[in-house]
Amino acid sequence: MEEEVKVAVLETRLENFETLVTRLDSAIEKIAEVNNNVSRMLAVHEQRISKQEEIDEILFDKIDKLRDKMDSDHDSVSQRLSLLERKLWIGIGALGAILVATNPQSIKTLRPLLSSSESAIIQPVNAAMNESHRF
Repeated sequence: MEEEVKVAVLETRLENFETLVTRLDSAIEKIAEVNNNVSRMLAVHEQRISKQEEIDEILFDKIDKLRDKMDSDHDSVSQRLSLLERKLWIGIGALGAILVATNPQSIKTLRPLLSSSESAIIQPVNAAMNESHRF
């Protein structure tokens, strides 16, 4: 009888171990499924990241090309503006010269400046004149 009790206790324990092993097998299967799902998700995310890196590289290239084009366009506009400004000042100078040349009053004013009837050498000042102007 004592052996029958031991056998019954061992059978009960064995059944408990069997349910425990069944649960462990089920848990291992679920963990394996989760692991597979995580692996697939990681692969998908890795693909997305690599695709995004390619897109970023393309965008950076486009930005660099656009910056270079903007720089060349800016230089072109700056050169054109400088040329137009130069032409404007040449035109203003030519117009001023024409106005001065055709205006009788300006001709009267410029004639003494252009004629060299008097010497351009500065004459020395007499010492006697300097003393008379002192106070």
